[in-house]
Amino acid sequence: MLTGSKIKLRAITKEDYEPFARIENVMESRLLMNDGIPFPPTMEEHESFLNGISSDKDDYMFAIETLESQEFIGTIAVYKVNWKNGTCYVGISIGPEHQGKGYGTDSMNTLLDFIFQYMNVNKVKLEVFAFNKQAIRSYEKCGFSVEGTLREEIFRYGKFHDVLVMGLLRRDYIENIN
Repeated sequence: MLTGSKIKLRAITKEDYEPFARIENVMESRLLMNDGIPFPPTMEEHESFLNGISSDKDDYMFAIETLESQEFIGTIAVYKVNWKNGTCYVGISIGPEHQGKGYGTDSMNTLLDFIFQYMNVNKVKLEVFAFNKQAIRSYEKCGFSVEGTLREEIFRYGKFHDVLVMGLLRRDYIENIN
């Protein structure tokens, strides 16, 4: 278990499957995190996904739980770990009713601390839709910077949008926390 100032990151349990599915099936959330067709998966598909993540040695997903209420509010993941080159990707999903309260930033900082202290990772990357301004601000607070733009990469809301590639180097992270 990893603890931040507002949240703790812990292993996902079977009790999390239903709240996970509720969060992931909110259309607003699906439109922000999935570059495919935002059709809601079935409960069986959610369970299969979570079981697959837990058995993959290069992908790690944590439940996000508030310290105050001990409520499951979302997930955060490290994936596509490239052990040879010291890189990985991160992704986060928090239920809409818990967004804008600092849980995402605290969760990401807690995960980054774990990645840079305990994994042989030099660079953490993520992709975010350019219109997701709230997420971009949160990532910038954590030290990420835009490294590139995938022009007109996704189709949402009747038009094509850019996807931003953001990154954070270990040395920049350490410099930020000191």
